[in-house]
Amino acid sequence: MKILVINAGSSSLKYQLIDMDGEKTIAKGICERIGIGGHIKGSTADGRGFEYDVNMDNHTQAFLEVKKNLTEGECKVIDNLSDIAAVGHRIVQGGALFNKSELVTEDVIKGIESLCPLAPLHNPAHIQGINACREVFGKELPEVVVFDNAFHSTMPPEAYIFPVPYEYYEKYQVRRYGAHGTSHRFVSARCAELMGKDLKDLKLVTCHLGNGSSITAIKDGKVIDTSMGLTPLDGFIMGTRSGGIDPSVITFLQEKEGWTPQETDTILNKKSGVLGISGVSSDDRDVLAEAYAGNARAKLARDIQWYQIRKFIGSYIAAMQGVDAIVFTGGLGENTEDLRKDVCNKLSYLGIIFNDEANAVLRKGKEGELTLPGSKVRVFVIPTNEELVIARDTKAIVEAL
Repeated sequence: MKILVINAGSSSLKYQLIDMDGEKTIAKGICERIGIGGHIKGSTADGRGFEYDVNMDNHTQAFLEVKKNLTEGECKVIDNLSDIAAVGHRIVQGGALFNKSELVTEDVIKGIESLCPLAPLHNPAHIQGINACREVFGKELPEVVVFDNAFHSTMPPEAYIFPVPYEYYEKYQVRRYGAHGTSHRFVSARCAELMGKDLKDLKLVTCHLGNGSSITAIKDGKVIDTSMGLTPLDGFIMGTRSGGIDPSVITFLQEKEGWTPQETDTILNKKSGVLGISGVSSDDRDVLAEAYAGNARAKLARDIQWYQIRKFIGSYIAAMQGVDAIVFTGGLGENTEDLRKDVCNKLSYLGIIFNDEANAVLRKGKEGELTLPGSKVRVFVIPTNEELVIARDTKAIVEAL
């Protein structure tokens, strides 16, 4: 069975075609600048690739380009669209309506639409992707939606209720939902496999660290807390996001600077975080180079980041009353050696025995353990694979039809 996995953004469409017999990616790519020109690039498992500019006014035209590259030309991997058994879509926000993956129906689409206020940058784009897929592939092809927050739906009320008047939870469903759930779900299950244990017997802290970052506490196979909140802005410092800060900072600056709600949103989501502190970039490679060159603000941005990561890990260990393993994933988690070393060495009181040699080589997609035998808490690097989780859920739902 071949599953096409889609992650649609407002002006982009990422895709992977996965052969579930062996769970291997056959082809992948991304359509960019949809509606503002257009650019597409992709590659196949056997090393073929393409990249070119093409006008794509909407997601339907983007899907047509995907179709063309999968079925025609030098990068062809299937004979026709009938070779694709189903399509799986990533959906950022399922709110309180969806706590598991679902077959796409009109009611499901309406439900996703109703949640647009909770994810105004993401859910509308996902709906565009679903509708465009239907236009190109036809409504007969099964489509499945996999919700990014669903894995976090096991959180208890003490973790997801915000301490504002309860009426706002009742009226507007203002609560902690979390994000990156598909990633946390994958790496936690994989960590249990590597440890040779049942996930239900473990206490794990999983750290998805990238331009957007979140940390999750998983006890007995269930999420009990996660750092992102109503939106992906909450938590700790990220590439351009502030993470959680004193709300009075916001109201104080709104009064001093005259920010509108939209301007406030832009400042906190796009101009804060590592970029805002360093004044250099949101990319850790650029910030690292500046820090080595003596830029004090660049060093400070990294120090804040590492400190807050360590603080969240510690708080989640307290929440679970212990921890068996810590997992690093995401672009930073999988590749930033000095971050992992600093965080783990400053958690040595937990009995972590860090392996510097392993840390130096576990980069660029390599999976493995960062601790030595005898370490009371084990630490792993596990490259995430959200697309595979989506494909697995899609396969299971389609086979049950």
